[in-house]
Amino acid sequence: MVSPLLQWLLLLLLPSLIAVIIRLSLQTLSARRTRRRNTVAFFHPYTNDGGGGERVLWCAVRAIQDERPDFDCVVYTGDRDATPESLMGRAVDRFGVELVKRPEVVHLNKRKWIEEKTYPRFTMIGQSLGSVYLSWEALCKLTPSYYFDTSGYAFTYPLARLFGCKVICYTHYPTISTDMLSRVRSGSSMYNNDSLIARSIWLSRCKVLYYTIFAWMYGLVGSCANLVMVNSSWTQDHIVKLWRIPQRTRKVYPPCDTTGLQVLPLERSMETPIIISVAQFRPEKAHPLQIQAFARALSKFDEGLAKPKLQLVGSCRNKADEDRLEKLKELVIVLKVEKDVEFHKNIAYRDLVKLLGGATAGIHSMTDEHFGISVVEYMAAGAIPIAHNSAGPKMDIVLDEDSQQTGFLARTEEEYADAILEILRMPESKRLKVAAAARKRAARFSEQRFYEDFKAAIRPVLSQSS
Repeated sequence: MVSPLLQWLLLLLLPSLIAVIIRLSLQTLSARRTRRRNTVAFFHPYTNDGGGGERVLWCAVRAIQDERPDFDCVVYTGDRDATPESLMGRAVDRFGVELVKRPEVVHLNKRKWIEEKTYPRFTMIGQSLGSVYLSWEALCKLTPSYYFDTSGYAFTYPLARLFGCKVICYTHYPTISTDMLSRVRSGSSMYNNDSLIARSIWLSRCKVLYYTIFAWMYGLVGSCANLVMVNSSWTQDHIVKLWRIPQRTRKVYPPCDTTGLQVLPLERSMETPIIISVAQFRPEKAHPLQIQAFARALSKFDEGLAKPKLQLVGSCRNKADEDRLEKLKELVIVLKVEKDVEFHKNIAYRDLVKLLGGATAGIHSMTDEHFGISVVEYMAAGAIPIAHNSAGPKMDIVLDEDSQQTGFLARTEEEYADAILEILRMPESKRLKVAAAARKRAARFSEQRFYEDFKAAIRPVLSQSS
């Protein structure tokens, strides 16, 4: 028997629930009727992150402007200071990408619902459901013919289809992967697996169940995409397994500025050899490992060799990144290498090119980096890469070119330190051979190659009636 109190509550709540459903349905129908034809809207809530994802955004906008001049390009952003003029200028200043015309801007006010700090626990599902809410705001403000996700928010795809859009996405990495499940099962502690959970069998089992359910949901929503572009062999393998739409999945390597960097001279001043790191100050980029490896290399340094300098170059998206950067500055003091480490935050693209042009080696330490644009940039600029021995760098990038070594792969602090020392001890003739082979391989990942492959992938979808 239902209690009288519960009956009264149901009677009170039912009209409200019906009203919400009717309102949402009417908004969706209205948006479908007012959908703008020949419009591609990019869902990219953070247009100031300064990473490889933002480079893909601007290159994708440029490619569509070239391919379909009659189409309008719109950017959904949560950056309140973003304007068509500022974004067009940013594309040139930070990435050297010149847009044909200014993109339209739709400002989003609910971006907090996709921020990591909003969900201290169950972060993945929280951000994923929050992205649906943010996407609802975006689609209600402007409903395009083509909804283009460049930030990895797959849970928004069913909603975009409900609004009558064709869904295109460029996926940098899967939100969840079999590798993540394996780490939880094995009890490995990482940035996405708290040490408390890693030490507890019961908590680990609960997290495995959570990840398994999430992976099923992720596969379901991802399969709603009309076209999926992925950035590497590693990402392609995981997305095909999860989304199960191989016939709609294309591998399109991300745009790397190999043309501009390849004109830099291969010769480097060895008076103070530079080891450069280019990565956003995010936890998964594992900057502490780079600093610790550099400090270890200095402790094993040969007398007579020129003392190197480590340059950490990156951008900060939010206060969490700023705090992380401050902790890195504290770490170099603790390790007593503060005089040998430089930090460069949110620098312009032309300044990045200058720094790359002076680097002897480039270091990268993210586990399972989906691709690794920074690794390609090192190689194109003539800096020998020391990359993490996993995923994109291992499968696609740091491979021999014409039977010649192009760089180093490492996992542990000691392996990174040994690689640094080996590069510094190299005779100049050998270093130039490795750098030349690395530069040649980097040409496989040029912006021109991206434009060609990207246009070939989207052409059939854009030619369909919207």
